[in-house]
Amino acid sequence: MRLTTILLAIVLAASSAYSQNQQPVNREGYEAEIIHVKTLTGDSFNRLSNMLGVFDVKMRSDESLRTIVVYGPKDVIAQMRRVVAELDTPGSEAAIGRNIEMTLTLLRCSTKAQGAAKLPDDIEPVAKQLRAATQYKDIELWDVIPLRLQEGKTTTADLQLPVSAGPSATANISFETESAIRKERNWSVRFKRVRLDFRFPMTAQSYSEKEGKMISLPSFQIVGINTAGDFLEGQKTVLGKVSGAENDTAVFAVISLKVIE
Repeated sequence: MRLTTILLAIVLAASSAYSQNQQPVNREGYEAEIIHVKTLTGDSFNRLSNMLGVFDVKMRSDESLRTIVVYGPKDVIAQMRRVVAELDTPGSEAAIGRNIEMTLTLLRCSTKAQGAAKLPDDIEPVAKQLRAATQYKDIELWDVIPLRLQEGKTTTADLQLPVSAGPSATANISFETESAIRKERNWSVRFKRVRLDFRFPMTAQSYSEKEGKMISLPSFQIVGINTAGDFLEGQKTVLGKVSGAENDTAVFAVISLKVIE
């Protein structure tokens, strides 16, 4: 409430100073109000602010506070509120913004010493960090998945991951892209939610009464990554890891982003 009071006081003081230096204007019925924006952030918030400029009233917006302070006739402010209510929703035209190219790289890692696999030059620094920070020393490239995301939308995909033999591992991925925000020279992409669900083939032991012994049955291990946050353009970021079908293995998910301007 204190922030609201301060913002309203600033608007009223500015309006008073402006009126003293201009020709008298009839401002009967004018009022100052704060419109809170619940969904839109980043460029989406700025596009909404620009749209509201057509109402030709005094207005100040702050993306970090997600507020728009307006001073004008009561009926005009009511119309502005209706516009904000219509556009400030997930999936609206205002919320859907810039396209984002993303590369999702899956690294399959093991604690067992094996032949060092040749990695792409851009992935080798990530592998070096993983070797230094974890117990996994053998790291190989499992798969590279290009994705096209869009600000304000959720992108999902079902993946069939490569295997050398036997049943395939699969993954269901979902990226809920909240906003793309310009930070100096680079962009930062904010994900409201990231979910990667993996289904690894494995073998389970079960006792067969018919055969009178333990037998091997095909089975699946289901594990996942669930996260959120801000990720910088031009950097390779490890989203997280999931344990593999064997205790000494794991899969690390790495992303890199580029915002299409």
